[in-house]
Amino acid sequence: MSIQHHPGDDLLLAQAAGQLPMGPSLVLASHVENCARCQAQLRLLEFAGGALLEALPEAGLRNDALARTLQCIDASQSVPITPVQGPPPLPAGTSWPRALTGCAIARWRWVAPGIHYSRVQVAQDPDANLFLLRIAAGKYLPQHTHSEREFTQVLHGSFHDGRAQFSAGDFDATDGRVHHQPVVQAGGECICLASVEGRVLFDGFFARQLGALMGM
Repeated sequence: MSIQHHPGDDLLLAQAAGQLPMGPSLVLASHVENCARCQAQLRLLEFAGGALLEALPEAGLRNDALARTLQCIDASQSVPITPVQGPPPLPAGTSWPRALTGCAIARWRWVAPGIHYSRVQVAQDPDANLFLLRIAAGKYLPQHTHSEREFTQVLHGSFHDGRAQFSAGDFDATDGRVHHQPVVQAGGECICLASVEGRVLFDGFFARQLGALMGM
């Protein structure tokens, strides 16, 4: 797997600090688990963050700090860890990201000829707007931009959106500054994991209706 597109250091730093919402964090984690470059950078940022914490002056804790910590640990251990649940197996050579362990993935739903989507339910954050797109070769999403951020990790296949080609393993972060139309390249379908904050702003009326139906 030759990865060409990676999250920026600002996103990796936010991930290391635990500052990303659950949906974007899972998409970024799905990239990192198969990217040696980003694994190394994330470890470096986590190490730097730990060193900075050690350099801070000591601060007093609440009297119930230990009890509250133990309560959180007990609560986390009581949540059952289940494998990824969802649609049929992915194409040969592709597997579900380990980051999605414990998530429930709905069956593929038809949107338009050659285009299907699936919702990903995150136990820790039911409101996370996380989903999968499965698009056949030669098909495309309508032109659009974004009200906030969208994170995308390519799991299989490739697409070109006018800026660059994104293939299996690649990560893309877009916002309102990007206006594009992802087109799946020849050779097979493309499957992506995506997290949307806010709304996807499609150009056309019918595309907007479909986007609303999909929760985009």
